[in-house]
Amino acid sequence: MSYSTPAMPIYEYTCGKCGEEFEALVPRPSAKAPCPECGSKKVTKRMSAPGGFSMGGGGDIAPCGRAPESCEAGP
Repeated sequence: MSYSTPAMPIYEYTCGKCGEEFEALVPRPSAKAPCPECGSKKVTKRMSAPGGFSMGGGGDIAPCGRAPESCEAGP
């Protein structure tokens, strides 16, 4: 029998004291990580995109749903 450890999600935060933006692994959604720059616990969780999701027209996903160089002329 094999056991696996549950994955801890990475959350993005902004510090309310110094403005530092950082990522942190937290054991549960309600937990908050202290700012690595100033140590403040006055942090706000930011919206973040799920892994593999592109936020801007960087062109890394073509209309066919794959990398541009792997698309052919047809759908």
